[in-house]
Amino acid sequence: MNSIKMYAISELAAELEISPSTIRFYEDKGLISPERSAGNQRLYSRKHKARLKLILRGKRFGFSLAEIAEMIGYADVPLHEADQIRKSLAFGREKLEEIRRKKEDLALLEADILSMQEFLEKRLQSIK
Repeated sequence: MNSIKMYAISELAAELEISPSTIRFYEDKGLISPERSAGNQRLYSRKHKARLKLILRGKRFGFSLAEIAEMIGYADVPLHEADQIRKSLAFGREKLEEIRRKKEDLALLEADILSMQEFLEKRLQSIK
């Protein structure tokens, strides 16, 4: 008796709160490769579920699908865990640097807008 938990696409989508078309999209991109039943229905294991969680986390962190594929490997060419970790650390460092630059840019923009508002408020007072 096979005790491995398998999910239909609708079950997995519901558990991960995504649409089945999202899962099929990741399959089309080579990030996940489900097994197939005798009737050609997609079947997903816990391993597939964990992989989808990594993909979704990567998207939430702002990584592109190409970057995610580099970090976790394509479904048909998985990476060794140490390689995954090294690549994830490198991409994480780059993303943090990007965030820091954006924060600096936003702080400058905020200062510019506040300065302009102050100027406009003074100008408005002077022409009343």
